[in-house]
Amino acid sequence: MPSDDHPTGSSPGDSIKHDPYAALRQRDFRLFLIGHVLSVLGVQMQNVAVGWQLYDKTNSAWPLAMVGLVQAAPMIGLALPAGQIADRFDRRKILMVATLLAVISAIGLTLVSMLGGSVRWMYFCLFLGGLARAFQGPARSSLMPQLVPRALFTNSVSWAVSGFEMASLAGPALGGILIGVFGGTTKVYLLGALGSVFYFSMLAAITQRAYVAEDQTGNLATNNWHSIAVGFKYVWKTKLLLTVMSLDMFAVLLGGAVALLPVYARDILHVGPAGLGWLQAAPSVGAVTMALLITHLPPLKKAGSALLWSVAGFGLATIVFGLSNNFWLSVAMLFLTGAFDNISVVIRHTLVQTLTPDEMRGRVSAVNGMFINTSNEIGRFESGAVASLTNAVVSVVSGGIGTLIVVAATAFASPQLRRHGSLHEESNKH
Repeated sequence: MPSDDHPTGSSPGDSIKHDPYAALRQRDFRLFLIGHVLSVLGVQMQNVAVGWQLYDKTNSAWPLAMVGLVQAAPMIGLALPAGQIADRFDRRKILMVATLLAVISAIGLTLVSMLGGSVRWMYFCLFLGGLARAFQGPARSSLMPQLVPRALFTNSVSWAVSGFEMASLAGPALGGILIGVFGGTTKVYLLGALGSVFYFSMLAAITQRAYVAEDQTGNLATNNWHSIAVGFKYVWKTKLLLTVMSLDMFAVLLGGAVALLPVYARDILHVGPAGLGWLQAAPSVGAVTMALLITHLPPLKKAGSALLWSVAGFGLATIVFGLSNNFWLSVAMLFLTGAFDNISVVIRHTLVQTLTPDEMRGRVSAVNGMFINTSNEIGRFESGAVASLTNAVVSVVSGGIGTLIVVAATAFASPQLRRHGSLHEESNKH
């Protein structure tokens, strides 16, 4: 899956050796990656604080479900217009403005925690954060291919995913520990705001040229509903993209145990906020491990079947986690969910960018973002809602079973995905 830096038609056995660090040698990509990692670190710490504070206040899984819904609403509702904007204007500047909004959201959570504000004010701040992410997603995804040569793009995806997962690994653990050290969530929210401030400063230092829409006369550069819907139409027409996005959306939507980790930490495993931090970090430990393996190993020759098996493994690990009463077994299963999910993320993100023309990347990335946000945030809502009607174990286990059903249905319905080969070859074709 990582780029081999070979010219088209060459093979790993040629004289040019695979350089797993090639993308990191690009200055603008390094700045982008450092800023993004610091931002994600802050967001992950913030997520732990939000979950712990809400559950500690209410003793109910329902507020945890509402967190997903409140954040998903702007991300899904504004995804297509945000993609249109990313294809018409400077993607770096869009990302900077959206990051400032994320700073405001985190500062708002800091003030709510400091002043003992209501849950409704927390939801308002989370809504602002969702609004920021609605514009960050398409701009960030479509900016990244501008920061590295095409031959290095798959390698850059692997490093971007690795950085994201490293931050997701450290963030929850730090968040849980710091809640205990600080005796509350206020300073954790403030650190989350600082992460976004650093991201803004790294983006300001990037020197890549401003993106200009290639078609200044036709529909691609006009602000109308036809142009906004182009990304969705392209995904619908490109069946491989539609299949991969749909598989990820339904699998993660059903298998989203992360929203219920505060319940497991306090009421099932009895490990407190520090244990919650490690539970939330465990998937990222697995994801970082897998990401580093992917970066250093030659490209997978059968990416389609690897995707299907990885999502099936995600579902099985989710089921075992749901049934576990042992802390270390639970950590191990969450580790596996992260490792399997990382394979899916790299394959999907690489396909989205390499199969999409540059002038449409913002809108197609927006559609991809709608699928991702539906699976992540609505999945959190679904898990919390089912748990509130039944219990956490039923919610997690049934979700894992649903994931396996989705994988089986996708494998049966999509021979194209089953037969899909190397991502390295796909990158060189486009």
